[in-house]
Amino acid sequence: MMRECGVQKNRAVCTCTYEPCGRKGICCECIRYHKANGELPGCLFTSAAEKTYDRSVEHFIRTQRS
Repeated sequence: MMRECGVQKNRAVCTCTYEPCGRKGICCECIRYHKANGELPGCLFTSAAEKTYDRSVEHFIRTQRS
């Protein structure tokens, strides 16, 4: 059984600040996009780290150590 995506609920809690993103609230597309680019989605980063738009795994690790 396939669940419907709760796009509106997801958008309400999405922490990504990149406004022109067409994947906001569609978490499965966001994860797929970033994974294909060797990145992590913005929702995994701290607020300050997310605002840099550096979605690299290395940046994530650096910000978790600080």
